[in-house]
Amino acid sequence: MKMKCLIIDDEPLAQRVIEKYAEEIPSLDLAGKCNNALDALEILEEQRIDLVFLDINMPKLSGLEFLRSLKHPPMVIITTAYAEFAIQGYELNVVDFLMKPFSMERFLKAVQKAEKLIHPQSRQAMKRSPSAEEEDQFIFVKSSKKTYRISLNDILYIEALGDYVKIYTSDRMIVSYQSMKNLEAILSPKQFPRIHKSFIVSLARIDMIEGNQVKLKDRYIPIGTNFKAEFEKLIRTI
Repeated sequence: MKMKCLIIDDEPLAQRVIEKYAEEIPSLDLAGKCNNALDALEILEEQRIDLVFLDINMPKLSGLEFLRSLKHPPMVIITTAYAEFAIQGYELNVVDFLMKPFSMERFLKAVQKAEKLIHPQSRQAMKRSPSAEEEDQFIFVKSSKKTYRISLNDILYIEALGDYVKIYTSDRMIVSYQSMKNLEAILSPKQFPRIHKSFIVSLARIDMIEGNQVKLKDRYIPIGTNFKAEFEKLIRTI
């Protein structure tokens, strides 16, 4: 069954690019195009829309404000030129985040993610091969005046530092002005459990558990008393 999709973007050129890409994908059925989010509300009330390609910076109502206003939103793929909105987008459970200008190949990958979510048989296939899906997972993190794209596979652990967090990857450390709670809301607790008030770790990158510590590479990280029972429960279910 085809996915009915809707384009919401105030840029005519961006609309044409998405429309052209959508026409080349047999599983997509374009229901319409809107220049602003308010016009899109009427279409959503009148038709069943499975997937929305949503710009963020628009007049009258921003894409994120529009998304927050929906009680039962369809699947959403953000299309924007502003990387700093990525974290907010993922907090709203968007399917993917496309940075303009994006290629047909990248657009297709985003659509395929939506297909896996809407079709039950695809969900089962995704469960059978999680590693293939994890390769495409990433977050955007702002540090100073730059925004970094960090692959989830590269994250070793995250450490709280007052109003900041330190994100340690395989080859670097990034300091970002945000709370641990904000990252907890973005990251899967099964992949990235919080094992201490000051630490979130990547379960896949743990080399060893010894007493009340976990070892990741050459670093030992304590397991907090208030987090130990939940962490041990998670380990037993794997």
